[in-house]
Amino acid sequence: MAGKIDTLLTNAYVLCMDDAFTSFENGAVAILDDQIHAVGDSAKLEKSFTAKEVIDCGGRVLMPGLINAHTHLPMNLLRGLADDLRLDVWLLGYVMPVEREFVNPEFVRLGTSLACAELIQSGVTTFVDMYYFEDHVAEAASEAGLRGICCQTILKFPSPDAASYEEALVASENLIKKWKDHPLITPAVAPHAAYTSTVDILDQATAMAQKHDVPLAIHVSETAQEVEDSLRELDIPVVPYLEGQNVLKSKVIAAHCVHIDEREMHTLHKYNVGVVHNPTSNLKLSSGVAPINRMLELGIDVGIGTDGVSSNNDLDMFEEVRLAALLAKGSSGDPTAVPAKMAVAMATSMGARSIHLGDQTGTIAKGKKADMILVDLKTLHNSPQFRNDPDSVYAQLVYAAKSTDVTDVMVNGKWLMRSRELLTIDVSKMLIEAQILAEKIDQFLDKREQSVYSKLIAIGGAEEQESYEVQVKVKLDDPQAVIDKLHQSELEILYFRHYHEYDTYFEFEDPEEGWLRYREDEFINQNGDAENIRYRLTLIGPKRERHFPQDVLLSRSRFIAPAPHSLRFYREYFEPSSETFIEKDRQRWKVRYHDIEFFINVDRLDEPALGTFLEVKSRTWSLEDAEKKAQIADDLLRLLGSFPSKSETLDYVQIVGSKS
Repeated sequence: MAGKIDTLLTNAYVLCMDDAFTSFENGAVAILDDQIHAVGDSAKLEKSFTAKEVIDCGGRVLMPGLINAHTHLPMNLLRGLADDLRLDVWLLGYVMPVEREFVNPEFVRLGTSLACAELIQSGVTTFVDMYYFEDHVAEAASEAGLRGICCQTILKFPSPDAASYEEALVASENLIKKWKDHPLITPAVAPHAAYTSTVDILDQATAMAQKHDVPLAIHVSETAQEVEDSLRELDIPVVPYLEGQNVLKSKVIAAHCVHIDEREMHTLHKYNVGVVHNPTSNLKLSSGVAPINRMLELGIDVGIGTDGVSSNNDLDMFEEVRLAALLAKGSSGDPTAVPAKMAVAMATSMGARSIHLGDQTGTIAKGKKADMILVDLKTLHNSPQFRNDPDSVYAQLVYAAKSTDVTDVMVNGKWLMRSRELLTIDVSKMLIEAQILAEKIDQFLDKREQSVYSKLIAIGGAEEQESYEVQVKVKLDDPQAVIDKLHQSELEILYFRHYHEYDTYFEFEDPEEGWLRYREDEFINQNGDAENIRYRLTLIGPKRERHFPQDVLLSRSRFIAPAPHSLRFYREYFEPSSETFIEKDRQRWKVRYHDIEFFINVDRLDEPALGTFLEVKSRTWSLEDAEKKAQIADDLLRLLGSFPSKSETLDYVQIVGSKS
C-alpha cells in the first residue's frame, strides 16, 4: 500500500549534500508536512507514495537551499552608501552615523523584507542576521517564510535600539523568550566583536547563550588592525582572548576570521566554533583573505556569508560560493584547493553545521526540514553539459550557474517562489519606500559634509565646552624659576599633573572651519614613566572674536570628543588640507587665585624645538566672566615673574605656523 504524502518532486537531479555526496540523476523527494519523508529514484518513490501534489522537475537540480551564514539584512536600505573606503572609515564615519539617524523598527522591517525577497530569488533558505531591533527582523523573515537565526546586536556604546549595553542585553533576553522553539526563527545573542564589547558584555552574553542553549554570533579578527589593537591593549590575540572569557564554550558563529594563526584555528576546532567566510566583503573592504584552506584541513566547519549589502553589494550566494572557491585557489597557488563540491558543501551541509543547525537543514535526508531549491542548468551560459565526471554537476553550479537560474524555493515544506515568482512578498511598494528613504539619507549626508563640526558630531561623543577661553602665553628663559615662584606664592594648588602630549592639528581649506586637534596624552608618573594614555579630538574655533586690552581673551567654539580610532581613520574621514604636528612636555597645575580656578601650564615644545612657554588658561560660558578672568590672568603672569607685554594669545599651532 502506497504511503500518503503532501508533495512528490520527481524527475530531478537530486544532490543530497550528505557526507557521502549521494546523488540521484533521475531522483525524487517525498515531503510530508514540513519534513523530507523520503529521497531516492523517481520510479521507486512514484510507486511507494500517493501525493496530494506531484511536480515534474524537468531534469532540474534539486538540492538543499543555500545558507547565508552571516549578513545584516536591514542594511539592504544602505546598499551603495559610501563605497570604496576602509572598513573603519566606512563603518564609523558613514554607516553608523546614518544608522543612528534613521534606523528604527520601520526601517528594519522594510530593509528585512526587501532582503528576504533577494535571498529567496538567489536560492537562500536559511540566513544568520546580526542587527538592531532584531525582533522586527524575525517578524519580517517569518512572514516571508524564511528560516533564520536572528541575533540581537550588543555594543559597549549606544546603538539605534539601546542607550546602553544593558538595554541591549535585555532586548536579547526578550528576543530569546519570544522566539525560542519557533518553527523558522532561532533567536541568538550577538556581542558585536571583542573590540566593541567589555568583559561584562562578553560574560553576560555568554551566560545568556548557554542558559538558553542558543547560538552566539560575533565578528572575529576581521582586520589586521583589530588584531594589532588586541595585542597592544590586551597583550593577546582575539581568539585566545575570547577563549579566556569562556565565550567559545557557547554555540559560537564566528564571522570573518581573516587574521588568525594556526594555533587559533586549533582552538576554534577544539570548541566546535563555526566560522563564516565572507569573501566579497573582505575583498571590498580590503580586510584580507581568510585562510579557509587550512581551516578545512583541520576539520573546522566553514560556512559562507555575503555580509550586509552595504559592503558587498548584494545577497547573491551563487557569486559568493564561486568567489570562495576561486579565492582559495588564487591565494594558495593550488588549483585543487576548495574544489566545487566542497564549495557547494560550504553553502549547504557544512554551512548548516557552522551555524549549529545541521540537525535541521543543509542536506536532503529523511527527517530533515524540507528546505530545497530547484536550479535550471539547461541554460545558454551552462551548455553543453558533461557527465563523464560525476562531480561535473557541482562544477556547473559553482563556476557557471547564476542566482537567476534558481526557479523554485521551498522552506519548511512551503513554496516561497515558483517559476521565479515570489509568493510571500510583494516588493513593488517597498521599492518606492526604499527610494524615498535613500533621498532623505542623501540630504542628511550632504548637510553633514558641509562642515567639520557636523562630521565630528556624526561620529558621536562630541560635547561642547565653554565658549570663551582665557589664554595667555609667555616664552620662558628659566622655567624652574617660574615653578619655584608658583610654589612660593599665595596660590592655592589644587592638583599637579605631568603629561607628554602628541598633537596633530588638521587644517582645512576654509579657515572658518578652525582646527581639529588629535591629541595623544601620556600621563607621566612620579618615576617618569608614561602610563594611562588618553586620546582626544578637539575642534577649535577659527579665530579670536573679541580682543581685550590685556590681550588674553580668545572667544571660540570648542568641542571635545574621545578619539577611540586611529589617526589614519580621522585623516581619511575629515580629509584636511594640511597637518601640523607638535610634541610637548606639559607640567600642569590647577590653582585657585582670587576664588577663581586657573590652569597653569609649563610647556616645553620638543617638536618643533621652540623652547618653553608659561601658559595661563581658564574657560567660561560667560563673556562678562571672561573679561574678569582676562584681567586676573594678567595679574597671574606678574605674580609668577613674567611680563604681560611679552605675552601671546595664539594657539601653539599658530605659533608654529608663524615660525615656519
